[in-house]
Amino acid sequence: MSDAAQPTAAEVRAAAEAIKAALDHHLEAVERRTGDDDPAVYDAFNALAAAAEFYDELLYDRYDEVTPFEIPGAEDSLPPYAGPEEPNALSVLIRRDYAVVEPPRLLAQAQRIADLDPDDRVDGSAAVVGSSVHAALGVLFGEYEPDEIASRHTEFGLEEGDSTLWVTAAEELPEAGEWLGAPFDEADPQLVVCRFDVSAVFDEDESDEEPVGLVVDSS
Repeated sequence: MSDAAQPTAAEVRAAAEAIKAALDHHLEAVERRTGDDDPAVYDAFNALAAAAEFYDELLYDRYDEVTPFEIPGAEDSLPPYAGPEEPNALSVLIRRDYAVVEPPRLLAQAQRIADLDPDDRVDGSAAVVGSSVHAALGVLFGEYEPDEIASRHTEFGLEEGDSTLWVTAAEELPEAGEWLGAPFDEADPQLVVCRFDVSAVFDEDESDEEPVGLVVDSS
Protein backbone atom coordinates (compact mmCIF):
# COMPACT_ATOMS: atom_id res chain seq x y z
CA MET A 1 0.00 0.00 0.00
CA SER A 2 1.38 3.45 -0.87
CA ASP A 3 1.99 6.14 1.74
CA ALA A 4 -0.88 8.20 0.30
CA ALA A 5 -3.32 5.34 0.80
CA GLN A 6 -2.20 4.49 4.31
CA PRO A 7 -4.53 5.29 7.21
CA THR A 8 -3.45 8.11 9.47
CA ALA A 9 -2.32 7.62 13.04
CA ALA A 10 -5.52 9.34 14.14
CA GLU A 11 -7.62 6.84 12.19
CA VAL A 12 -5.81 3.93 13.84
CA ARG A 13 -6.35 5.52 17.25
CA ALA A 14 -10.06 6.00 16.48
CA ALA A 15 -10.35 2.35 15.50
CA ALA A 16 -8.75 1.36 18.81
CA GLU A 17 -11.27 3.52 20.69
CA ALA A 18 -14.08 1.85 18.71
CA ILE A 19 -12.91 -1.55 19.97
CA LYS A 20 -13.02 -0.30 23.56
CA ALA A 21 -16.57 0.97 23.06
CA ALA A 22 -17.59 -2.30 21.38
CA LEU A 23 -16.13 -4.28 24.29
CA ASP A 24 -18.12 -2.20 26.78
CA HIS A 25 -21.29 -2.60 24.72
CA HIS A 26 -20.79 -6.36 24.45
CA LEU A 27 -20.27 -6.71 28.20
CA GLU A 28 -23.37 -4.62 28.91
CA ALA A 29 -25.42 -6.79 26.53
CA VAL A 30 -24.15 -9.96 28.22
CA GLU A 31 -24.95 -8.58 31.67
CA ARG A 32 -28.51 -7.73 30.55
CA ARG A 33 -29.10 -10.86 28.48
CA THR A 34 -32.58 -12.35 28.66
CA GLY A 35 -31.67 -15.87 27.50
CA ASP A 36 -29.20 -18.00 25.58
CA ASP A 37 -30.36 -16.61 22.23
CA ASP A 38 -30.67 -12.94 23.18
CA PRO A 39 -30.42 -10.99 19.88
CA ALA A 40 -28.81 -8.03 21.66
CA VAL A 41 -25.84 -10.20 22.63
CA TYR A 42 -25.62 -11.56 19.10
CA ASP A 43 -25.63 -8.05 17.63
CA ALA A 44 -23.03 -6.85 20.13
CA PHE A 45 -20.83 -9.84 19.32
CA ASN A 46 -20.95 -9.05 15.60
CA ALA A 47 -20.20 -5.38 16.25
CA LEU A 48 -17.19 -6.32 18.36
CA ALA A 49 -15.96 -8.69 15.65
CA ALA A 50 -16.28 -5.97 13.01
CA ALA A 51 -14.48 -3.40 15.18
CA ALA A 52 -11.64 -5.83 15.90
CA GLU A 53 -11.23 -6.70 12.23
CA PHE A 54 -11.23 -3.04 11.18
CA TYR A 55 -8.63 -2.11 13.78
CA ASP A 56 -6.45 -5.07 12.80
CA GLU A 57 -6.49 -3.96 9.16
CA LEU A 58 -5.63 -0.34 9.94
CA LEU A 59 -2.88 -1.30 12.36
CA TYR A 60 -1.23 -3.49 9.77
CA ASP A 61 -1.60 -0.94 6.97
CA ARG A 62 -0.17 1.90 9.06
CA TYR A 63 2.46 0.19 11.20
CA ASP A 64 2.95 -3.25 9.61
CA GLU A 65 1.93 -4.71 12.98
CA VAL A 66 -0.60 -7.38 13.94
CA THR A 67 -2.87 -8.06 16.92
CA PRO A 68 -3.52 -11.26 18.89
CA PHE A 69 -7.10 -11.22 17.59
CA GLU A 70 -8.06 -14.19 15.44
CA ILE A 71 -10.44 -12.91 12.79
CA PRO A 72 -11.95 -15.48 10.40
CA GLY A 73 -11.42 -14.96 6.72
CA ALA A 74 -14.31 -14.20 4.40
CA GLU A 75 -14.54 -17.84 3.41
CA ASP A 76 -14.97 -18.88 7.07
CA SER A 77 -17.58 -16.36 8.19
CA LEU A 78 -21.18 -15.66 7.38
CA PRO A 79 -22.14 -12.48 5.50
CA PRO A 80 -24.51 -9.97 7.11
CA TYR A 81 -28.08 -11.22 7.47
CA ALA A 82 -30.24 -10.09 4.57
CA GLY A 83 -33.42 -12.09 5.14
CA PRO A 84 -36.89 -11.06 6.30
CA GLU A 85 -37.18 -9.38 9.70
CA GLU A 86 -40.11 -11.61 10.62
CA PRO A 87 -39.74 -14.84 8.63
CA ASN A 88 -42.84 -16.87 7.91
CA ALA A 89 -40.87 -20.07 7.32
CA LEU A 90 -37.50 -21.56 8.20
CA SER A 91 -35.17 -24.35 7.13
CA VAL A 92 -32.86 -26.29 9.44
CA LEU A 93 -29.65 -27.49 7.77
CA ILE A 94 -27.61 -30.06 9.70
CA ARG A 95 -24.31 -31.75 8.99
CA ARG A 96 -22.72 -34.29 11.36
CA ASP A 97 -19.54 -36.20 10.58
CA TYR A 98 -18.76 -39.64 12.00
CA ALA A 99 -15.83 -42.03 11.72
CA VAL A 100 -16.65 -45.74 11.58
CA VAL A 101 -14.19 -46.85 14.29
CA GLU A 102 -15.71 -50.23 15.17
CA PRO A 103 -17.19 -51.87 12.06
CA PRO A 104 -18.00 -55.16 13.83
CA ARG A 105 -20.11 -53.28 16.41
CA LEU A 106 -21.89 -51.36 13.65
CA LEU A 107 -22.62 -54.55 11.71
CA ALA A 108 -23.83 -56.41 14.79
CA GLN A 109 -26.16 -53.61 15.86
CA ALA A 110 -27.58 -53.28 12.35
CA GLN A 111 -28.19 -57.05 12.13
CA ARG A 112 -29.95 -56.96 15.50
CA ILE A 113 -32.27 -54.23 14.21
CA ALA A 114 -32.93 -56.18 11.00
CA ASP A 115 -33.73 -59.33 12.96
CA LEU A 116 -36.40 -57.45 14.93
CA ASP A 117 -38.05 -55.80 11.92
CA PRO A 118 -40.78 -58.00 10.39
CA ASP A 119 -40.99 -55.75 7.34
CA ASP A 120 -37.53 -56.91 6.28
CA ARG A 121 -38.39 -60.60 6.45
CA VAL A 122 -38.61 -62.56 3.22
CA ASP A 123 -40.08 -66.08 3.33
CA GLY A 124 -39.81 -65.99 7.11
CA SER A 125 -36.10 -65.12 7.10
CA ALA A 126 -34.64 -61.90 8.49
CA ALA A 127 -32.70 -59.57 6.23
CA VAL A 128 -28.94 -60.23 6.36
CA VAL A 129 -26.61 -57.27 6.78
CA GLY A 130 -23.55 -59.47 6.46
CA SER A 131 -20.26 -57.58 6.13
CA SER A 132 -21.67 -54.59 4.23
CA VAL A 133 -21.10 -51.30 6.08
CA HIS A 134 -23.33 -49.62 3.46
CA ALA A 135 -26.20 -51.95 4.33
CA ALA A 136 -25.59 -51.49 8.06
CA LEU A 137 -25.73 -47.70 7.75
CA GLY A 138 -28.93 -47.95 5.74
CA VAL A 139 -30.54 -50.06 8.46
CA LEU A 140 -29.27 -47.81 11.24
CA PHE A 141 -30.41 -44.50 9.74
CA GLY A 142 -33.64 -46.06 8.58
CA GLU A 143 -34.49 -47.09 12.13
CA TYR A 144 -33.36 -44.13 14.23
CA GLU A 145 -33.70 -40.37 13.98
CA PRO A 146 -30.37 -38.53 13.46
CA ASP A 147 -30.59 -36.98 16.94
CA GLU A 148 -30.86 -40.41 18.55
CA ILE A 149 -27.89 -41.67 16.57
CA ALA A 150 -25.93 -38.60 17.72
CA SER A 151 -26.69 -39.38 21.36
CA ARG A 152 -25.95 -43.12 21.01
CA HIS A 153 -23.18 -43.08 18.41
CA THR A 154 -20.72 -45.08 20.53
CA GLU A 155 -23.22 -47.95 20.69
CA PHE A 156 -23.04 -48.17 16.92
CA GLY A 157 -19.25 -48.11 16.64
CA LEU A 158 -19.14 -44.48 15.49
CA GLU A 159 -16.96 -41.58 16.61
CA GLU A 160 -18.15 -37.99 16.34
CA GLY A 161 -16.40 -35.48 14.12
CA ASP A 162 -17.39 -31.87 13.48
CA SER A 163 -21.03 -30.85 13.25
CA THR A 164 -22.94 -27.72 12.35
CA LEU A 165 -26.55 -26.60 12.39
CA TRP A 166 -27.85 -23.63 10.42
CA VAL A 167 -31.30 -22.11 10.82
CA THR A 168 -32.25 -20.09 7.74
CA ALA A 169 -35.23 -17.80 7.26
CA ALA A 170 -37.66 -17.55 4.35
CA GLU A 171 -40.78 -15.64 3.39
CA GLU A 172 -42.67 -18.88 2.66
CA LEU A 173 -42.14 -22.60 2.38
CA PRO A 174 -40.89 -23.93 -1.00
CA GLU A 175 -43.20 -26.01 -3.13
CA ALA A 176 -43.46 -29.64 -2.04
CA GLY A 177 -40.60 -31.67 -3.51
CA GLU A 178 -38.93 -28.60 -5.00
CA TRP A 179 -35.48 -29.05 -3.46
CA LEU A 180 -35.36 -32.79 -2.72
CA GLY A 181 -32.99 -33.53 -5.60
CA ALA A 182 -30.31 -31.17 -4.25
CA PRO A 183 -31.28 -30.17 -0.70
CA PHE A 184 -28.23 -28.04 0.13
CA ASP A 185 -27.44 -26.38 -3.19
CA GLU A 186 -29.56 -23.28 -2.59
CA ALA A 187 -28.62 -22.66 1.05
CA ASP A 188 -28.05 -18.88 1.24
CA PRO A 189 -25.62 -17.79 4.00
CA GLN A 190 -27.29 -14.36 4.02
CA LEU A 191 -30.50 -15.97 5.30
CA VAL A 192 -28.88 -17.66 8.33
CA VAL A 193 -30.68 -16.58 11.50
CA CYS A 194 -28.44 -18.55 13.87
CA ARG A 195 -25.69 -21.13 13.61
CA PHE A 196 -24.24 -23.67 16.04
CA ASP A 197 -20.89 -25.36 15.42
CA VAL A 198 -19.26 -28.22 17.34
CA SER A 199 -15.61 -29.10 16.69
CA ALA A 200 -12.60 -30.51 18.49
CA VAL A 201 -10.83 -27.33 17.39
CA PHE A 202 -12.87 -25.36 19.92
CA ASP A 203 -12.02 -27.86 22.68
CA GLU A 204 -8.32 -27.45 21.92
CA ASP A 205 -8.61 -23.66 22.08
CA GLU A 206 -10.35 -23.83 25.46
CA SER A 207 -7.66 -26.15 26.87
CA ASP A 208 -4.86 -23.63 26.31
CA GLU A 209 -3.40 -22.54 29.63
CA GLU A 210 -2.73 -18.98 28.46
CA PRO A 211 -5.19 -16.90 26.44
CA VAL A 212 -4.01 -15.82 23.01
CA GLY A 213 -6.37 -12.89 22.69
CA LEU A 214 -9.89 -12.27 21.47
CA VAL A 215 -11.10 -15.18 19.35
CA VAL A 216 -13.88 -14.14 17.01
CA ASP A 217 -15.66 -16.83 15.01
CA SER A 218 -19.09 -17.32 13.50
CA SER A 219 -20.31 -20.02 15.85
